[in-house]
Amino acid sequence: MSTSADKKKLFIGGEWQEANAYYDLKSPYSGKVIAQVPLAEKEAVLKGIEYAEQAAKEMKKLTALERSKILERVAELFEKRLEECALILAKENAKPLKAARGEIARTIETYKFAAEEAKRIHGETIPMDAAKNGKGRFAFTKREPLGIIAAITPFNFPFNLVAHKLGPAIAAGNSVILKPASQTPLSALITAEIFEEAGLPKGALNVVIGKGSVIGDILITDPRIKMVTFTGSVEVGLGIKAKSGLKKVTLELGSNSAVIVDSVNDIDAVVSRCVEGSFAFAGQVCISVQRIYVNENIFDEFLQKFVEKTKQLKIGDPEAESTDLSALINQKEAERVEKWIDEARKAGTEIVCGGSRDGAVLMPTIIKNAEPTQAISCQEAFAPIVSINSYQTWDEALDLVNDSEYGLQAGVYTTCVQKAFDAVERLEVGGVIVNDIPSFRVDQMPYGGVKNSGTGREGVKYSVEEMTELKLAVFTL
Repeated sequence: MSTSADKKKLFIGGEWQEANAYYDLKSPYSGKVIAQVPLAEKEAVLKGIEYAEQAAKEMKKLTALERSKILERVAELFEKRLEECALILAKENAKPLKAARGEIARTIETYKFAAEEAKRIHGETIPMDAAKNGKGRFAFTKREPLGIIAAITPFNFPFNLVAHKLGPAIAAGNSVILKPASQTPLSALITAEIFEEAGLPKGALNVVIGKGSVIGDILITDPRIKMVTFTGSVEVGLGIKAKSGLKKVTLELGSNSAVIVDSVNDIDAVVSRCVEGSFAFAGQVCISVQRIYVNENIFDEFLQKFVEKTKQLKIGDPEAESTDLSALINQKEAERVEKWIDEARKAGTEIVCGGSRDGAVLMPTIIKNAEPTQAISCQEAFAPIVSINSYQTWDEALDLVNDSEYGLQAGVYTTCVQKAFDAVERLEVGGVIVNDIPSFRVDQMPYGGVKNSGTGREGVKYSVEEMTELKLAVFTL
């Protein structure tokens, strides 16, 4: 697939199809048009569901080995096209090449995990004679694919977050309707090319591009679709939950992740990781470090070193090898966070570093002792901004982390094993990362949150469980 401004096609029923309307896809960094992208209309989406319904029957008949081999082949093809895919990321969502290559490497791993999990889908025997009325009976469970899954994906990890939906869905024997973010359709279309080449049955993957207000409701409400898996905003997630009826729903809705720095052996290493977690991909990561709570005994040293490390980051063209941080997905998002910073500044909060904007590029920003009620603390920034606050007691630190409507992951740095286990017990999040930042994730671990961070779990094995139905069989002997 060329990355020039050529006209793309929808992928429906295993065929590449033209659309009636197109839009210009522009680079967030340069503003240049990089492609003309088709907009799916209602009829195209309904046609895709028809094809997916037919393909679901074929997918169910595939053996575990056949599904596994398709996914292995997908991983191999991504390895061959790694540089091409990384460049697509740099162009369509301004991800610096270093980070883009990292995402493709993780995408490959995710599909490899899915290939392995395709062979591990099994049930269990039930000890029926443990119940008085169960004597003389034998029972077992088995997992069956749901049918059609609607996958709605965001712009920030358009290859790997798609893989976290497609990989488990295909491993379990489902068919998929994929609706990528409007800013990152090229990654979805390359993914469709790769699945096509890998031998996926026609219609088992359909890619429809368009506004959620036009085609989203179809995917959410059509009774033929048995599950919706969505990564995005709380507002949209709540709408999906309200409209989806009895469908299965997995929602990953983001966070304002916090890390506690209580006691450390190597403060430089901790600072380096926290800077990385705060500003990687311009903070556009669901588990980006947004709040850091530092023990008052090491606060000044931590803050000084954090500012020094931040000022070493190279900001610029995402296609340059040395770039660490580039543009946000669009200028509107940069202006939104700039407004939050201005509000904090007017309230007397100290902006230690950054705080300025150049178009869609927001300088990496450090805020000292932000108030918990300020937007930069309590809302999800999704931008290169972090607040660093001091605390006096351990209980205070835990309370500060929990004082949030979100709860995806949290990090805790401590040399005290009792405090580590206490944090695991008391922090109100889906995952506690001890002696590392909350931004840590590997793709086979369970991933998801509590409160407004969503419902359900991703991570290939756990997604397979979400994407299958448990069936019971009981035999009278």
